[in-house]
Amino acid sequence: MKIKLIVDGGAMKPGPAVAQQLGPMGINLGKVIEDVNKETSEFKGVKVPVELDVDPKTKKYSIEVFSPPVGEMIKKELNLEKASGEAGKTWVGNIAFETILKIAKTKQANLLARNLKAAVRLVTGTCTSMGILIDSKSPIKTGQEIEEGKYDKEIKEEKTEPSTEKKKELAEYFDKVSAEQEKIRKQKEAEKAAEEAAKAATATAAPATGTIATPAAGEKKVEPKKEEEKAPEKKK
Repeated sequence: MKIKLIVDGGAMKPGPAVAQQLGPMGINLGKVIEDVNKETSEFKGVKVPVELDVDPKTKKYSIEVFSPPVGEMIKKELNLEKASGEAGKTWVGNIAFETILKIAKTKQANLLARNLKAAVRLVTGTCTSMGILIDSKSPIKTGQEIEEGKYDKEIKEEKTEPSTEKKKELAEYFDKVSAEQEKIRKQKEAEKAAEEAAKAATATAAPATGTIATPAAGEKKVEPKKEEEKAPEKKK
C-alpha cells in the first residue's frame, strides 16, 4: 500500500494525519518518522514529498523521497518564509540566474521539460508568481531574454553558482527595492489614516441647520417667542 505525504525535511513529526494513515497498519510510527527524517535530512527547512510503500502483512516499508516543489526550493535559496501576496507589485527576493539554473537542473525530470532551457523557463515562471526578481530584473523580462537566446551560453555551460560579488550586488539592489516598497507602504498607510480621520470628523460634526436641539435633562424647554398681534386700528 502506497501512502503519499508532504513532510518538513529532516523534521517530520507525529500528527493526526500521519497516525490516521499508518496507525491501522500496526507499524512502528516512531521508527517510520526516524527513517523519513534520515532520508530527508538534506532538505531541512523545506517541504518534501515522500511516498511510503507499506506491506500490511509483513509490516515492512520502503521510503521514496522526491525533490521538493520548485517554490520551496526558491524559498530555501533566498531564506524566505513565504511568497509575495501581490506578485508583480511587491517583490520579496532577488535571485541569481545561476541559482535558477541549479534548481532547473534538479527539477528537470519532474517538470517533464524537453531540455534544460525549457526547465529554466518553467522555474522563471514560478518566480513570476512568487514575486521574485531574477538578476535584479522582472522574471517576465528574464523569460523573454531566455527565449531570445541571451542566456544560451550560461545554460550550455551549466554554471550553477553565482560569484560572491554578484550575490553582493543582488543583495544591495534588493535593499533599495525593499526601502522603496516600505516608503510606498507607509505613504499608503498615512493616506488611509487621514481618510479615516476625515470620515470620523464628518460623522461627529454638529447637526445640520434647522434641526431643533433636544434639551438636556433638567433644562426647561424654551418655546419660540410668538410675535404679538396688533389690534385693528379704529376707523376715523
